[in-house]
Amino acid sequence: MDYHYPDEIKARLKRIEGQVRGVLRLMEEGKPCKDVVGQLSAVRNASDRAIAQIVAENLQQCLLDEQTSGGDTSKLVKQAVELLVKSR
Repeated sequence: MDYHYPDEIKARLKRIEGQVRGVLRLMEEGKPCKDVVGQLSAVRNASDRAIAQIVAENLQQCLLDEQTSGGDTSKLVKQAVELLVKSR
């Protein structure tokens, strides 16, 4: 199955990439730990939101496909929850 990742998610990841570059720049400039950790926390939060969005969109499509074929969707929901738990 080929996955389609919306441009919105790709743009979100590009912003995260920019945030990581910003963290590295802070470190190279010798900025205080508080500033570096604050930015890393922002990166983590943004990453968590991206993961949740990717899992949610994938789950939605998988549920539709499974319902169309008359299959059991409970396994898909369980897998999605496991992905989210594993990502933390």
